[in-house]
Amino acid sequence: MTKSFGARTVLNAASLDLAAGEYVAVVGDSGIGKSTLLNVIAGLEPIDSGSICFLHHEIEKLSDDELSLLRREYFGFVFQAFHILPHLSVEENVALPLLLRGNADRKKARTLIAAVGLGGREASPPRELSGGELQRVAIARALVGGPKLVLADEPTGNLDPDNARQVLELFRREVKTNGAAAILATHSVEAASGCDRVYRLSAEGLKLATGASP
Repeated sequence: MTKSFGARTVLNAASLDLAAGEYVAVVGDSGIGKSTLLNVIAGLEPIDSGSICFLHHEIEKLSDDELSLLRREYFGFVFQAFHILPHLSVEENVALPLLLRGNADRKKARTLIAAVGLGGREASPPRELSGGELQRVAIARALVGGPKLVLADEPTGNLDPDNARQVLELFRREVKTNGAAAILATHSVEAASGCDRVYRLSAEGLKLATGASP
């Protein structure tokens, strides 16, 4: 797939195959297009050419309503900006993907809140949380619905080393346990080291990093 903004080509014939249970990292300099790559995979940005296939769906051919339904049922997102809803509590934010599917059981939400180190903060409003805590809420929310594809954009960017390691272990465990696939966009060599494969995004395209597993 190819994606440009004006005269600048951000994704230059980028190609990636990802199977269920695979956890891969995409590394690259800041501003190179890692966030754009995740956005086009999710259908949040249109591509200029090429095709994106997910579970036999061609993403670029789906309507807005079809894309919304696909994302709701199968995708988990961790955005750099968090997108935590300020009028909902921690538990309500994490449980939101379940509620949108008509599932009112919050047991999984509470389990993941505890797993990211926020046990006891379920009723807290977002304004009482630090940036790192908000990021952990966003991570728990991305995983709560058992997604088939997790797209994580710098998920440890605001976390201290101990919490970063905890979150990365949780990501890997959830992906492997649920048979999901995950793409981790990061500039952190340490974060990428725990992935099955590492790709480097540059102006020349998306390539398997030297020394990465085939």
